[in-house]
Formats: sequence, structure tokens, C-alpha cells
Amino acid sequence: MEEQGKVRRKRKGKKKKSLFKRIMVIVLLVLGVLTILGLFVGWRVYSDIQSSTEDMYIPSDHEQKRERPVVVDDGTDAFSILLMGIDTGDDGRVEQGRSDTMMVMTVNPNSKKTTLVSIPRDTYTEIVGRNTMDKINHAYAFGGTSMSVNTVQNLFDIPIDYYVSVNMEGLQQIVDAVGGITLTPHLTFEQGGYNFKNGQQMNMNGKMALEYSRMRKEDPNGDYGRQERQREVVQTTIRKMASVDSVLNYRAVLNTLSANMQTNLTFDDMIDAFTKYNSAITTIDQEQLSGTGRLQDGVYYEFIPDEEIQRVSTIFKQELEIY
Repeated sequence: MEEQGKVRRKRKGKKKKSLFKRIMVIVLLVLGVLTILGLFVGWRVYSDIQSSTEDMYIPSDHEQKRERPVVVDDGTDAFSILLMGIDTGDDGRVEQGRSDTMMVMTVNPNSKKTTLVSIPRDTYTEIVGRNTMDKINHAYAFGGTSMSVNTVQNLFDIPIDYYVSVNMEGLQQIVDAVGGITLTPHLTFEQGGYNFKNGQQMNMNGKMALEYSRMRKEDPNGDYGRQERQREVVQTTIRKMASVDSVLNYRAVLNTLSANMQTNLTFDDMIDAFTKYNSAITTIDQEQLSGTGRLQDGVYYEFIPDEEIQRVSTIFKQELEIY
């Protein structure tokens, strides 16, 4: 009897070990499949992003104002970007268009700060390459990205390292691709069939956000108020693009960006800017280039005082560490 008990116990022990081994094999197989699936998904996302950024990449032949080019791979160089909203696609336009929105952004990893400055589209300045004085937003119509960049560089005496241009129709599509944005208007007005109320939080789709950023005639601050709302839409959209929902919906976002955006930032530049300048992007200071609007020869221009240009130029140079 005793011997039979020992045999039964040995059999039970072997069964337990066998069951444990089978469970471990199953667990390892599941983990292996998940790991392979995760690597595949990661590779696919990486491949999709790289392909889309290659579609957006359009080099610029603007004048280089630096003795040594910026190296974002190091994560230590401050750099500048000219952001342009092109009115091609706005109200059915199909021609070259003008830079209806112009902002200069500096990103400094040492001060851990990003500075965003709006330039009035009617700013009266020299259009570099044409040797004429005109509205700054006409530079794009005359000579595209390179003339716009050269004109802004000349205005502030700073280097522009990169550019990003988005057409106005594209802005609407980008906001839709990220699932809309939430804003709280600081003014009550009607635009494009939408009613915006001061202090009332609103969930906006692309069309609504575009109309919100477009209005200027009912704004007591005129074009300056419009530029403030444009900065608000741009910042909120960028934050939404980094949200979990947008990451999960990355294909729609990428497709929209590649169809509506152009930039001389390479794929590697974008990855480096995102991973190595994160601390600088979290803090954004806003500035406004300001002047006085008046008619000259029957045309409306915004005249910027020299001291105002110098003030903004100094801010740029400090953030770009140009001494």
C-alpha cells in the first residue's frame, strides 16, 4: 500500500510539472507573438511617418545667414522656423497665393522656451529679390518660399533655418483629422454662419476653426485680433496632434499633412526636434509685431516703426543666441 501511494504521488508530481511546462510554453508563445506584432506595428508606423514626411519635404534655396548650419541632432542648437498659412485653397483660389498668415518661431533648448511672433500680413517692407517695397505677404506670390524667407530674414536681421507652409484649406482638414479642437472665444461674433460667444467653450471642427481664425472686421483689434486667434488655433492643433487619440488615428493625420503641408525639415530633423527639444516646446511665449495701418497711394499698408522691428529682432537674437 505504501509503495502504491508513492507511485501515485510521483505520477501526480509529473502531471503538475508537465502542466506547468505547457502553461509556460503557451505564455512564451503569446509573448513572442505580441513582441513580433509590436515590432511590426512600430516598424509600420515608422515607415508610414517617414514616407509622409518625404512627401512634405521641399528644400528651399533661400540665402543662408549662418556661418555654421544648425545641427538639431545635437539637441543643443537654437533654431528658427517661418510658419506660413497660404491662401491658396481659400475661397476656391488655385493660383500661387499669398502668405495670409506669417509667424516666426524660435526654439531654444537652453532657455527651454519657444517664442512665437506674428507678423501682420500687410507689413510694409522691402521684398528681397524684387528691390521693391510692398506688403510682406506678397513675397510668396512673387517668389514663393525662398523670397518669403529672404524677406523675413532681411526684416529682422536673423537667420531662418526652416519653413513650414500650410494652405488654408489644409488647416481645415488638419483640424478635422485630429478630431476637432476645443477653444474658448474672447469675443462674441458671427462668421461664416457660425456664432462665437465670449467665454463659452466650444468644440470646433475644421470649418468652424477656420472661420474663427479668419474674422477680422468685427474684431476691435482688427488684424491683430485675427492673428491672436490664428496663434490660438495653431497651438491648440499642435497639442491635439500629440494627444493619444491623434496618435491612434495617425494615418489620417499623416495623409492630411502630406497633402497640405510643405517643409524643408527632413524626417530625421523632425524626429530630433520632437525627441530632443521637448522641454523647449512645452513653454511658449507669444509676441506681436505691431505698427500703424494707413493708406498709401490708395493701398492699405501696416507701417512698423524701426524701434518695434528692433525690439522683436532683439528677442529673436537672444533666443537664437546670436550676439
